[in-house]
Amino acid sequence: MLLYNVTVIIEDAVADEWLQWMKEIHVPEVLATEKFVSNRLLKVVDSPNEGTTFCSQYIAETLEDYEDYQANFAPALQAKVQAKFENRFVAFRSLMEFID
Repeated sequence: MLLYNVTVIIEDAVADEWLQWMKEIHVPEVLATEKFVSNRLLKVVDSPNEGTTFCSQYIAETLEDYEDYQANFAPALQAKVQAKFENRFVAFRSLMEFID
């Protein structure tokens, strides 16, 4: 099992709009790819950064599912986020493997 984490630091002025959009539009679109079995959305409480920091986490059962998502779905979905919130956020992505 793998955890795909996307950390986003978004301007405070659009943080509520971003969160609503994530819940209603983006996360359902990511899950509709059927490459992830679950997800969670978290807000970083003690972030040292300006703006609001969120983590979107998605669980993939196999590396193949994750790689298929990256090759065939991620570019278009990331482009939608970029278009909607252009120059209002930065994102960092990481892939982690569950140990237990």
